[in-house]
Amino acid sequence: MNGLRIASFLLAASSAAGAVELPGPVVTAAWVNEHRADLVVLDVRSDLAGFVTAPEYTTDAKTGAKVLVSGGGHIADARLVDFNLTRVSRMVGDKKIDKMLPSGDEVQALMRKLGVGQDDALVITSPGESADEVDMAARLYWTLKSYGETDMAVLDGGNAAWLAANLPVSTTAAADIAAGDWTAAELNKAWLAEIDDVKPAGTAPLLIDARPAPQYLGVYYKKPAVAAPGHVEGALNYPTDLQTRQTGLAQMFMSAPQYAKVMTAVGIAPKAGAITYCNTGHMAAGAWFVLSEIMKIDGVRLYDGSMHEWTTLGRPVVGVGL
Repeated sequence: MNGLRIASFLLAASSAAGAVELPGPVVTAAWVNEHRADLVVLDVRSDLAGFVTAPEYTTDAKTGAKVLVSGGGHIADARLVDFNLTRVSRMVGDKKIDKMLPSGDEVQALMRKLGVGQDDALVITSPGESADEVDMAARLYWTLKSYGETDMAVLDGGNAAWLAANLPVSTTAAADIAAGDWTAAELNKAWLAEIDDVKPAGTAPLLIDARPAPQYLGVYYKKPAVAAPGHVEGALNYPTDLQTRQTGLAQMFMSAPQYAKVMTAVGIAPKAGAITYCNTGHMAAGAWFVLSEIMKIDGVRLYDGSMHEWTTLGRPVVGVGL
């Protein structure tokens, strides 16, 4: 599969001189609107009904302006991606571990069913109203990057930012589409951490727990996905609510210097080779995206199994001991 991707990339480079060039891993609603005809938009979400639900507005009593109160709908012609189909269950010994990275064949089949072509420039969006939704986009980005995709970006603020820019949305159901020819490369493990890569007790590499502080501390934990409260010994907490900054309904990314200040404030000095984790590799994808793609820290990896695998397999945790 790797050879096919390289060959297609070379062909595209030589023949598609007019193709759109993504400005970076994050794009704005205005940029997407300007280049919409040259992009394939992947709308990833777990709330599939929201794809065809109209947004809700109210009128400001003082100004008479229309104010968005609830998002809904999608960017016209976006391909609907069920987030639940982007992760799979796998047996590790005699234990079933859920929500793991699919195989290349599985990702390839999903992308082709969505009509994605080998040379398409991709923009990944989500409803964008919570860090949880933004992290779905980040997780899909990480998955596709791991299988060789390079021509993609995440829409800053997702559909909420699109609506805030007064851009139109559709509520038409996702249509059947001709199969694409997107081809997965061999899995690149440069951004993937596995259980034996995770070293407790503060030894290298740096571990970053991307869950809310109460889960990190063990005040409560996400049963049944996680089997014990607390965190991997030595991990530092980068809480989920510090991944984005709310603007209206939209959860927006910050700049690399702003993230550096946030990291310093919570006692984290990012370094190459850091590993992010959470409960199931969902929230950790957002932390990975911030560190790897926005801050450009080399070799940042996402521990796919996260606390679900770690605690299911009986690895030790520490916490406040409530």
